[in-house]
Amino acid sequence: MKTYNKLVRNKIPNIIKADGVKCKTHVATNDEYRMRLPIKLKEEVNEFIQNVCVEEIADILEVIEAIAKAEGISLNEIKQKKLEKRKTHGSFTKHIVLEWTEEK
Repeated sequence: MKTYNKLVRNKIPNIIKADGVKCKTHVATNDEYRMRLPIKLKEEVNEFIQNVCVEEIADILEVIEAIAKAEGISLNEIKQKKLEKRKTHGSFTKHIVLEWTEEK
């Protein structure tokens, strides 16, 4: 038996069962779900670091959208905040790496 104890996409249990493998699941409470989403995001980001590809970016976006919905934040709010931050702090298009600063 392999233990996962992690949040998975809705269709994963059916995919596992279709392969003839038994599995046990439960539906998370809202509090548990909100607690597990950042853990899932970290998992997906780590997978992206190991394999930079569109599929891993899509997985990250899926989790971010789930976090936003769980927190009552619309995608429009996120896009607006992104634009505001771009105006005040810029973007990453110039590939700038901060190497050091002097102490005040």
